[in-house]
Amino acid sequence: MDIQVNLGPYRDAPCLLLETAIRRTLIEDGRSGEFSVTLIGDQEMRELNARYLGRDVPTDVLAFSMGTRELPLGDVYVCVDQAGRQAKEHEVPLDEELVRLVVHGALHVLGHDHPKDSTRFTSPMFEVQERLVCQVLSDFE
Repeated sequence: MDIQVNLGPYRDAPCLLLETAIRRTLIEDGRSGEFSVTLIGDQEMRELNARYLGRDVPTDVLAFSMGTRELPLGDVYVCVDQAGRQAKEHEVPLDEELVRLVVHGALHVLGHDHPKDSTRFTSPMFEVQERLVCQVLSDFE
């Protein structure tokens, strides 16, 4: 497994925690792979979202898969500003929300998907995501 976490200006972000989130997700899926996780702000995320998905708004996470089923290769971009807003809204620590978004992005890279409507929160992908978030966070208690 090769995992790179790019903190950019977010030097206080939990690098080891985010790396562990990717490792746990790969182990859960029974695979090895190469991933990069990059933390960015609203403006950068808005630009990526507009460029690649045609949506001129920031989003919480974007994931790009460039590998194969046998050897996943992916880039996960997490918007720290949006993660902060969501953490406040859901009354969870920012680190927890960052882990959730990294796991979510990694699962997409690995080929998992969810419905686009509110049933996404009861989907198999969401259940795996939340179990992994709990496992990763318990590793650091």
